[in-house]
Amino acid sequence: MERKQHTVIDSAYGPLTLVATDGTLSGLYMTEQRHRPAEETFGERDERPFGAVIDQLEAYFQGELKEFDLPLALHGTPFQRSVWQQLQKIPYGETRTYGELAAALGKPAASRAVGLANGKNPVGVIVPCHRVIGASGGLTGYGGGLERKRRLLDFERGTALF
Repeated sequence: MERKQHTVIDSAYGPLTLVATDGTLSGLYMTEQRHRPAEETFGERDERPFGAVIDQLEAYFQGELKEFDLPLALHGTPFQRSVWQQLQKIPYGETRTYGELAAALGKPAASRAVGLANGKNPVGVIVPCHRVIGASGGLTGYGGGLERKRRLLDFERGTALF
């Protein structure tokens, strides 16, 4: 049986709930996030499994870290996991469209499915689903809200600081 633990840290985006499954990060959720699991599924509150995660998030929010290097336990369908792997290839400060991600997966007609998988990403910020935009270049849905998405993109582009 899987052992889950969680902690809550402060950020410029409000509290972030970190969840570990068997000691490995499996969730990072913002308040009022779409597809956020119920609190009772997060396990006991314990900060111990999250030292490296917290250190890297702090470095990211200080503008010192551009790429996370953390083990992740991502639970989803094979297609969702393939989308989340593609998200991790989008460089800091850059964006890709849903169509570009679908093409990179070898499924150019699957941009809508890519969007749905992107929305179910369980580890926001670290798996940078905020870096995906619409075909027209406009901001589209983000589980943490469009204002947070805009702030993350502006931060990464150096046009806004916390």
